[in-house]
Amino acid sequence: MPNRYADRRFLLLQGPHGPFFHQLGRMLRAAGGTVWRVGFNRGDEVFWPHKSSFVPFKGETENAPGRIAALLAEKGITDLVLYGDTRPIHAQAIAAARQAGIRVHVFEEGYLRPYWATYERGGSNGHSRLMDLGLADMRHALAQSEIDWPEAPARWGDMRQHVFYGALYHFFVMALNGRYRRFRPHRGVTVLQEFRLYLRRLLFMPLHKIERRIATFRIKAGGFPYHLVLLQLEHDASFRMHSPFASQTEFIDLVMEGFAEGAAGHHHLVFKAHPLEDGRAPIRRAIHAAARRHGLSGRVHFVRGGKLAALLAAARTAVTVNSTAAQQALWRGLPLRAFGQAVYAKPEFVSSQPIAEFFANPARPDSRAYRDYRHFLLETSQVPGGFYSARSRRALLRQVVDLILAPEDPYEALIGGNAAPRQQLRLIR
Repeated sequence: MPNRYADRRFLLLQGPHGPFFHQLGRMLRAAGGTVWRVGFNRGDEVFWPHKSSFVPFKGETENAPGRIAALLAEKGITDLVLYGDTRPIHAQAIAAARQAGIRVHVFEEGYLRPYWATYERGGSNGHSRLMDLGLADMRHALAQSEIDWPEAPARWGDMRQHVFYGALYHFFVMALNGRYRRFRPHRGVTVLQEFRLYLRRLLFMPLHKIERRIATFRIKAGGFPYHLVLLQLEHDASFRMHSPFASQTEFIDLVMEGFAEGAAGHHHLVFKAHPLEDGRAPIRRAIHAAARRHGLSGRVHFVRGGKLAALLAAARTAVTVNSTAAQQALWRGLPLRAFGQAVYAKPEFVSSQPIAEFFANPARPDSRAYRDYRHFLLETSQVPGGFYSARSRRALLRQVVDLILAPEDPYEALIGGNAAPRQQLRLIR
């Protein structure tokens, strides 16, 4: 039988912490493609056991884009694969790939978390094709497509594995990085600091769980109406690249000012931290300071990470910059105010009201429009599975390799009527 994919030559850059990219590369080779991986540190190397296809980069970080551009030509690369499209090395590699007519495959955390991962071509989040697709386009594409409707997930099943692989990866970079002495992380902290933050979060998980339960109980037992603010990681690419705010402190102060002006006096404000919040940004301190400044002491609450469903169940509204968690609010029909660029920020179901007006009289979303939008995502870029637990990786790999090898990206395939049927949550439950 002829090898259908003998002409496909893949170059993988940095992926999620852990073995996912190695398993993806192994399956692409099994399909008949040729695969290389560029590694920038010892963590990348350890999680890529296929040594003959590993290309170590040991130079200065600012020289990496030039080396990658040379590799694209030298290896005759047809496909560039990476996780996230905004870190400087990735953004410059994507630009070089586009100039050379090379397909770009981007993985991201699921837009519909926790039981899905995102696979797109060209870009993700604010660079996604979803930014330019309207509801009319999506509805037209869905006209002959039907799937069962899974309920909005309440938890992220890979949390412990995510933190574990993050800590392990940074340990390798911190302790065994002698071959890569010139490596510099793309975030504003050292590798040692990053490792300590992961380790601290892993060790304090039981204590944080108790603290979270107490805070959630007090909110539930308080009997007051409340509005939920969905916080993000300040160092996350989506917040940094697709947000009008330089820091979470700016966002917190704006929300607090609008709440003080617009919300009824018996309403409360609940700030929920991201599940992976590690304390590198002074969020808790900023919330308490803003509450005092705006005369809201006693009406503002902070919940550290954890499950979202329990808080959403009784919330009046939700506010965020561009968190993917906002989609769980929309699934429940809650009014939503988002400030940043987001793939779900469609006028049919996301409010553009001034924040004080939103708290005073929030516009309700068009829930039917959101269901159509969600349906479109489940048929295209949202693939059942995840990057960190073994079960989630197996589920993701069952489908995503065929999406990578397909001639059209998931959006084009559905719009053109060529999309293969999808399997959904039953794969990983």
